Amino acid sequence: MSPVWLLFSLPVYIGFRLLPALSIGPWGVTAGIALLLACCVVIPASVRRVGNRRYQDLFAWIGVLSMGFFSSLFVLTFLRDLVLLGADLLLPGPRAASIVELSARATVGLTCFVTIAGLIIARRPRVVEVDIPVTGLPQALHGFSIAQISDVHVGSTIKRGFVEKIVAIANGLKTDVIAVTGDLVDGSVPELSRHTAPLAELAAPHGVFFVTGNHEYYSGERAWTAEIRRLGLCVLKNQHVVLHHDGASLVIAGVTDASAHHFDAGERSDPAAALRGAPADVAVKILLAHQPISAPAAAKAGFDVQLSGHTHGGQFWPWNLFVRFFQPFTGGLHRLNDMMVYVNRGTGYWGPPNRFGVPSEITRIRLIVSV
Repeated sequence: MSPVWLLFSLPVYIGFRLLPALSIGPWGVTAGIALLLACCVVIPASVRRVGNRRYQDLFAWIGVLSMGFFSSLFVLTFLRDLVLLGADLLLPGPRAASIVELSARATVGLTCFVTIAGLIIARRPRVVEVDIPVTGLPQALHGFSIAQISDVHVGSTIKRGFVEKIVAIANGLKTDVIAVTGDLVDGSVPELSRHTAPLAELAAPHGVFFVTGNHEYYSGERAWTAEIRRLGLCVLKNQHVVLHHDGASLVIAGVTDASAHHFDAGERSDPAAALRGAPADVAVKILLAHQPISAPAAAKAGFDVQLSGHTHGGQFWPWNLFVRFFQPFTGGLHRLNDMMVYVNRGTGYWGPPNRFGVPSEITRIRLIVSV
């Protein structure tokens, strides 16, 4: 079945299973199915940014909100069918029939709640405090701090105001370093440069560092790398810098996205190359890598800490239950052999403005002495 036919078959399923149980009559059922089918037209059209440029942002908002609503409605309708199947098997006929309309109304109400609550959560990134223990960390680096921003996805619904809010929060954390771990944009430099311009205000004593994510390659990586450097961020592409802090030294390295070689063979992600030439006596080696899947190669190369993003933690329920099948780590702090991996769940969002159950975050990381 093609994706188009699948997209249009889903509202038929939802309409057939849900709408008759709402006691809204034939005209109500017809209007409901028409609305569901309209969502299937608006969603792909909004993603392609069609129509009058003056109304594109409004159209995009309608499309992505419809995408989130439709996604949640389908999942909850399917779960409702499982509940009804269990009721038919376990309850007497009259009692099973009594929950048909109630469950339909609950499905619609819960979908509206998830969509609205998810939108509010998505537009208010929280600060997450994380301590990362490092074996052999010198006392001079105990408390060394990094503000991590990841997966902002500046684009059709994330604009300059949202970026300004992120910059203000990150600068307000007063960390030693700021790291931006990819998927900053969804669109070209001419489209979005005025919205990413506030990133020039990011400031930290030891610098602001950036690594590419897969969406930079979708959006024109070379142009974006030049623009991000123009804004004053240090772009690390299989490279490192050595920082000196209170008499101790550490390495901040960065790799290109794990998928970069599919776009440019010369951009293949290589943690070992990122560390090549680093002094042997540095106290701690930190890798910025957009995708957690880089972790095995990073651990083999000898890094102590990897900071990643990419997964969005699944972004919103129930998709957060499935992302673990595609990445070794989906969010939070993990250990891989002797290396610690932290996965930021995303500062922005992609597609539906929904973070229900998976809040967006700006992470304040502290290195601490392992005990």
